[in-house]
Amino acid sequence: MNKLYVGNLSPSVTVEDLKQLFGARKLPEPEQILLKSGYAFVDFPDQNSAIKAIETLSGKVELHGKVIEVDYSVPKKLRSRKIQIRNIPPHLQWEVLDGLLAQYGAVENVEQVNTDTETAVVNVTYATKEEAKVAIEKLSGQQFDDCSFNVSYIMDMDAAPPAQSPRIRRGGRSPRDQGPSQPGPSGSFGVPRQKQHDLPLRILVPTQFVGAIIGKGGLTIKNVTKQTQSKVDIHRKENAGAAEKAITIHSTPEGCSAACCMIQEIMEKEASETKTTEEFPLKILAHNSLIGRLIGKDGRNLKRIEEETGTKITISSLKDLTIYNPERTITVKGSPEAISKAEVLIMKKLREAYENDIAALNQQANLIPGLNLNALGIFSSGLPVLPPAAGPRGAVPQMAPASYNPFLSHSSHLGGLYGVPPASPSPHQHSQQAPEQEVVYLFIPTQAVGALIGKKGQHIKELAHFAGASIKIAPAESPDVTERMVIITGTPEAQFKAQGRIFGKLKEENFFSAKEEVKLETHIKVPSTAAGRVIGKGGKTVTELQNFTCAEVIVPRDQTPDENDEVFVKIIGHFYANQTAQRRIREIIQQVKQQEQKHQQGAAVSQHHSK
Repeated sequence: MNKLYVGNLSPSVTVEDLKQLFGARKLPEPEQILLKSGYAFVDFPDQNSAIKAIETLSGKVELHGKVIEVDYSVPKKLRSRKIQIRNIPPHLQWEVLDGLLAQYGAVENVEQVNTDTETAVVNVTYATKEEAKVAIEKLSGQQFDDCSFNVSYIMDMDAAPPAQSPRIRRGGRSPRDQGPSQPGPSGSFGVPRQKQHDLPLRILVPTQFVGAIIGKGGLTIKNVTKQTQSKVDIHRKENAGAAEKAITIHSTPEGCSAACCMIQEIMEKEASETKTTEEFPLKILAHNSLIGRLIGKDGRNLKRIEEETGTKITISSLKDLTIYNPERTITVKGSPEAISKAEVLIMKKLREAYENDIAALNQQANLIPGLNLNALGIFSSGLPVLPPAAGPRGAVPQMAPASYNPFLSHSSHLGGLYGVPPASPSPHQHSQQAPEQEVVYLFIPTQAVGALIGKKGQHIKELAHFAGASIKIAPAESPDVTERMVIITGTPEAQFKAQGRIFGKLKEENFFSAKEEVKLETHIKVPSTAAGRVIGKGGKTVTELQNFTCAEVIVPRDQTPDENDEVFVKIIGHFYANQTAQRRIREIIQQVKQQEQKHQQGAAVSQHHSK
């Protein structure tokens, strides 16, 4: 993916000329340069440097009298469904970008690339080659806020022939296992990560202390990783000129806390030696989708942590969130001992929320067979819908989070930003009949109707197109109603996408405070013959349903069935609770229908034999 094509070269250009050009532009030295007549192939060590080379050289630099062209080198057979879009305005909302991408086809995955460019870069996977081709043609050169999109194919390893497994040398160790771990290009040190699914601890530190944290030859940070059995990534090359840099710590909860303490102590020692007088609050970064549960209802969780540890905790504003910044900053002030205690309690809450989301996503994958979670796009509210971890070609990923990267929608991740592989469709999915259309009645605050519709109905049209659902807002029954009914018609996956977007929109537009979960009421119709099964004997089924989904499920007993002999079931809860309850109830309806069909078939057979 990091191999570039350099074209329009003068015949007099040499390999040394190219090396000097890259050095002058402060690009890392390429791993390999293959010079041909009029063009060259260049291997860069990572995606970030490849992007920088394209952005700084293509069409902008003259070499021996000719302006060179630089782009990814992707063989035609690997020009499949994956494209990269560069030069995106960093303040562009995910939702706007999402709607734009959806115009050209079904988007399976959008992953933001972590770069040090001023504009944003995303890798996009479409459902088909044809859709990717159309997107490249339509998006190339498209203007957005004085930024012109640059679009390229990128390597699609799923389309590549399977790679040969590397030989293992005698003694059982492969070459990559030999030798101590070395600092990576972005300041990454430490032992290999033990558990891919742990939520890492992310902190911000003042830029002037990064050198002291790394130490001469990386000795200081190596000591931290060794003592705490952690992997520490210091993102020193990101956000050039920023006053603070992010550090990501991968380990057990205890290892993360120990590494964090050591880093705080290193900064305090450096400040003392350089006679720098300043406070050292701990700044923890966390994805926005986790923050509400950290705060708790009416701020109770944060207050409890403050009281137990003697610290003061503040959280950055929702307004600071952009396409480039899906995380919020949790600032903890107090004594070093108090800060350490608070970090443990804060991360405990964040990890609980993270694990609950992962479990909820797994439930969705099981309840909607073939649901591609990555196809749900980017939720501006930070719902964690992120790309899968890299694995052997053809391998089926397990439903567990992939590696965490704060700058991906991978997440995003949520991604965000934590990653969850897409659910694998069943092998017979394509031969089956199309999923049945479902109708869901979702109730939203009246004041949120304008935001959902958008200017001249643009937002609701984009949402319907993205989800593949029909979305209509019912007229108000009276002028003073506090809620309006949104009627959504579509397949289970379309329902998931449409409802998820609406929940996210309400959070983004601040119709619910940062301290609240977005909880909405939905109604679904069930056959009157199935209502009793939803309730269960003595209310057992509905009670179990509520305990399992964390949603409030109400089956009003005094309803009169409509002309289709159906009654309403009410569901109240946050997005995942709502979705899980809807799926469970649909399962019960399906079971009732199957039993009725068997009964009718049995009756028909019995009647036939009696004749």
